[in-house]
Amino acid sequence: MAFDPVQKILAIGTQRGALRIFGRPGVECYCQHESGAAVIQLQFLINEGALVSALADDTVHLWNLRQKRPAVLHSLKFNRERITFCHLPFQSKWLYIGTERGNVHIVNVESFTLSVPPPPHDTLHLQSYLTALPVAPSVQLIIGYESGIVALWDLKSKKAEYRYTYDEAIHSVAWHHEGKQFICSHSDGTLTIWNMRGQGKPIQTITPHGKQPKDGKKTEPCKPILKVEYKTTRNGEPFIILSGGLSFDTVGRLPCLTVMHGKSTAVLEMDYPIVDFLTLCETPYPNDFQEPYAVVVLLEKDLVVIDLLPHIRKPLPLTIHESPVTCCEYFADCPADLIPALYSAGSRQKRQGYSKREWPISGGNWGQGRRSFHFLYNYTDVSDEDPFAIQILAWCPESRMLCVAGVSANLLIYRFSKLEVTTEVLLEVRMQCELNDSDSPDGGGEQTSGHPTPRASPQTSGPPSHPSTSSNNSDSGNIPCLKVRNAPLKQSPGYQVDLVVQLVWVSGEPPQQITSLALNSSYSLVVFGNSNGLAVVDYIQKTVVLNLGTVELYGCNDPYQRQLRSPRKSRQPSGGILRAVTDSANSWFKLAASVSSLCDINEGSATSEDRCKSPTSGSALWVGALPVCLLSTVLLSVYPPRGANPLDRDNSFSRSRSSSVTSIDKEGKEAISSFHFCETYARKGDSVLTPCLYVGTSLGTVLCLAITMPPAGEQRQLQPVVISPAGMLVRLKGSVMRMSFLDATGSHAPPAYESWYEPNVTTDGEERVRKRRPVSVSPSTSQDLSENQYSVVCSEKQAKVVSLPSQTCIYKHSITESSFILRADMVQMSQGACLACFCANGHIMTLSLPGLRPLMDVNYLPLTDMRIARTFCFTNLGQAMYMCSPTEIQRITYSQEVCENLQEMLGELFTPVETPEAPNRGFFKGLFGGGAQSLDREELFGEVAAGKASRSLAQHIPGPGGMEGMKGAASGVVGELARARIALDERGQKLGELEDRTAAMMSSADNFSKHAHEMMLKCKDKKWYQF
Repeated sequence: MAFDPVQKILAIGTQRGALRIFGRPGVECYCQHESGAAVIQLQFLINEGALVSALADDTVHLWNLRQKRPAVLHSLKFNRERITFCHLPFQSKWLYIGTERGNVHIVNVESFTLSVPPPPHDTLHLQSYLTALPVAPSVQLIIGYESGIVALWDLKSKKAEYRYTYDEAIHSVAWHHEGKQFICSHSDGTLTIWNMRGQGKPIQTITPHGKQPKDGKKTEPCKPILKVEYKTTRNGEPFIILSGGLSFDTVGRLPCLTVMHGKSTAVLEMDYPIVDFLTLCETPYPNDFQEPYAVVVLLEKDLVVIDLLPHIRKPLPLTIHESPVTCCEYFADCPADLIPALYSAGSRQKRQGYSKREWPISGGNWGQGRRSFHFLYNYTDVSDEDPFAIQILAWCPESRMLCVAGVSANLLIYRFSKLEVTTEVLLEVRMQCELNDSDSPDGGGEQTSGHPTPRASPQTSGPPSHPSTSSNNSDSGNIPCLKVRNAPLKQSPGYQVDLVVQLVWVSGEPPQQITSLALNSSYSLVVFGNSNGLAVVDYIQKTVVLNLGTVELYGCNDPYQRQLRSPRKSRQPSGGILRAVTDSANSWFKLAASVSSLCDINEGSATSEDRCKSPTSGSALWVGALPVCLLSTVLLSVYPPRGANPLDRDNSFSRSRSSSVTSIDKEGKEAISSFHFCETYARKGDSVLTPCLYVGTSLGTVLCLAITMPPAGEQRQLQPVVISPAGMLVRLKGSVMRMSFLDATGSHAPPAYESWYEPNVTTDGEERVRKRRPVSVSPSTSQDLSENQYSVVCSEKQAKVVSLPSQTCIYKHSITESSFILRADMVQMSQGACLACFCANGHIMTLSLPGLRPLMDVNYLPLTDMRIARTFCFTNLGQAMYMCSPTEIQRITYSQEVCENLQEMLGELFTPVETPEAPNRGFFKGLFGGGAQSLDREELFGEVAAGKASRSLAQHIPGPGGMEGMKGAASGVVGELARARIALDERGQKLGELEDRTAAMMSSADNFSKHAHEMMLKCKDKKWYQF
């Protein structure tokens, strides 16, 4: 890690040879060494726009940072020695390189060639290697060896003036700014401070974390101190900052950074092992008081900046690596008021212990149209356990509604509010679906009593140790995987829990994981599905609208012959606890009241219309003595529908990949794979647009469900939502991945949505007006049978375009036969809409819409990690992103327009900044010789004085760094030529206008001369008194 204190930019090297250079938030650059060797050290040429990197393969590279894309200018490959340390003094062109053999080589940074090094002392050629070589403010070089020897080398006389010996190995050395003292860190956890003119013994030995024995014995040894820095202040004690050095008895203790200032010692625990740290100072000059103000700590999975008083908060705390990322979505063209709202809510999240100092890494400039990731808001269900992992998420940017599905078959629905609320009443609504015979889908199960009975607390009916598989009248098996405990839940401004939905165990079978999820704010509905069926939830009325098995979606038109399965043996339910913890309160919440309701899905006892109604219609919610609050959080326990076949839970990426499913057993495992809300023609030949829900299955079937919405206003709170099947639209090969709609012109037809409103502000007697986005106008009667919409459906193998309302397939394209699609999205480009697909074989393909004509097929990235499959997503304007590592988000573009403008979009790392003035040495210090004068290093290491080094020692390799600069310069020259040509044309035009004006003036002058001559002739013979 390295920092340029003038440019205010930070460079970080990785074990895979990558360079990450950071400036102000949004200004960053990624570079990669061709060899891929680990970066062992970085050195900035301060305020010169260059960086030196030393790699583990014994190569040194010089990077040019003055261009938008940094590139290597020179490389130097050492052939016979291994590099262990590098040092580049401020405003020097000589780079000092220490090797494993104890030698110090000097490189001219300008030409990147070796100079003849000063011969080291004979006694220093031991089996040790150089660990630190800071240069004193004058002409002295201190060299520390692993064996414990420290040599003070005089560059002028080219000999070692002093030698200092210690029993323990040295890990780092640091100078005092006056050049009279230095400090060393050792392998036994001690710090030794030495006077430059000392007698061979340290003036002070410190063991920061060692225990001092009472009998005066030697302090117990500690772990090695890997690095120490010695920084002075003008008004106060110096700072000694170190990493490591903990005692051996601190087993399991977190890594620490220790800051010693005078008599005070601060030990700062870090979440991850410390890789490196740097102290940020007010001045770049090493021979002046440094005045440290912050410490940058590089951890294995984080970057922390610590003020030497309180902690500085990072402006980009994107701590996505705190737990494995399981899903990722990218939204473009969000409403204008959304980003400020999220930023405002995120800025109010608790920030105790953070400094008010500005973020010190603030260099560089943004490029034109620069887009970067900025932290806006964070909501966490705090848990390190797998049962609470998020599997799928759905978000409506316009209404700010958020819905997440967990791996334990649980669903959480959030509303966005700018106000803080405390939920006092929590309700549980159980949708009872007792099955009489699990083997027979047509068995006449008896409906249980419809009278709800209150319960004091869900804990009184906790999960039994062995759920019964044969009991039909008991509730022993109807339990959720997670418990929700009651307590007042204080929710801070931002996203607040509005509804909790859980699937429950039935007859000893655990609920299947949720495989698909969709949300629509205009209808206030959330739909989710798994391998058993689907359920639609109305989050306004807090009820389940529809609960159907996959078989029931087909009705009597089921194209498959399904084999029924016997129930599985009893399983022990999970004992996990579901917590919803906001940043403002870490309190648990659980149920305060319980309500039992019925949801009958037996065909023999209820009609299809009655079965699809909300459970609240025709029945009352009995809550005992507790009032029902509009802001209550509700738990909906949804039972699998009748006829569903419980399947084994599979946490892997296990969707069906078969292009032709012929096995009856496989056909019985048909799962819900995708949803899409829309306003379209529900049935063939319809002439009016109606709200619909399209359902895609893992066997490639697309079915339509028609939605009948109650009137807006108060009736929306009372009347139920009715959903009825409308038939099958189309069948494809492979699991359905994505569905979307186009209008008659081929433009994207987005689903209807509701604009956001503050949910926690209500005025008595005033009815809230819910504004809904207008949808397309229905066709006239003369266009009843004309094609007014196109439905685009993409599966794992192929894509189809169906015209509506005739429901005719007009285009079909086979995308892949040997592989399968991981992600497909309909994206909006500048020229229109297209279908973007990412295949498991690494190909990114785009198809035109509605014609499905191939536009692009690029072999980008083969699927080598399941993280890519989980997180890859497309967005508008030709961009996509995925998690390339557990801690990094990679954003790519497949748009030619973006690629052409990429050079202008890139930011600049180097900006012209004036170097601070050198410190004034003072009259008396200069008069009495308070320190040696710095010599011109050319006199010491130049070719004239030292000669040339051996070519066999290191090989110089020219880098391609100038090419990018040449391209930029060429583009700049072309621009200058174009501007010069335009200026020349303008000048010619002006010269032409000037010529016309000159000609007119000459004509006018001729006329004036003619008239003057005539006047002169006329008045020639007249006397003065005749005028």
